[in-house]
Amino acid sequence: MLSIQNVTFNYENQPLFENVNLELGAGEFAFLIGKSGSGKTTLLQMVYMNVLPDSGSVSVGNFNSKTIKKSELPYLRRKIGIVFQDFKLLTDRNVFENLSFVLEVTATQKREIKKRVNDVLNEVGLSHKRLTKPDKLSGGEKQKVAIARAILNNPLIILADEPTGNLDPETSNEILDLLQKINKRGTAILVATHNYDMVRKGNTRVFKIESGKILKGYLKPKDQL
Repeated sequence: MLSIQNVTFNYENQPLFENVNLELGAGEFAFLIGKSGSGKTTLLQMVYMNVLPDSGSVSVGNFNSKTIKKSELPYLRRKIGIVFQDFKLLTDRNVFENLSFVLEVTATQKREIKKRVNDVLNEVGLSHKRLTKPDKLSGGEKQKVAIARAILNNPLIILADEPTGNLDPETSNEILDLLQKINKRGTAILVATHNYDMVRKGNTRVFKIESGKILKGYLKPKDQL
């Protein structure tokens, strides 16, 4: 479903990745870890093709970085849900409007918008906050809205870039639980994080970026990162 093959990428004339490979199957959950500046965010940007590799290829479903046309990018990105550390909510719109806006730009009918927005708010446990503005939400609630936005189009994969970076440990656990629940319904999830406690609790595959390479494995309780 997600395939990164022999990718090389230079940033400011310095090699960031050199012949890296990563495979994530449909419905799989994995973490992406590495030191600050190692390229985690850049790798996620390659998946939704905001950044293209210098060589090699990135494939998501039927889309390939070597052959994709600019006009096809919106269709690719509807297959990908993105969750950011800083939420990226529209501050002048309430929760319902933040979500409905995503569907309005794709000309979805109003009745369908209302149903889908209410469904995802119920899934993340925020139906009672549907008319609340973002500045009245806690950090955890904002991130749940961001996750609801990410699943609106029933994506093949969710990319989460430091989704618990601004949250306390208890709220971070809630976000991990929510992502795992979404994963169990068949959505693949790739989480880039510095939160190694969350990685250990996740008990799933780990990709580690180190010296321009991607190491694969599982994280044990006493492993050093």
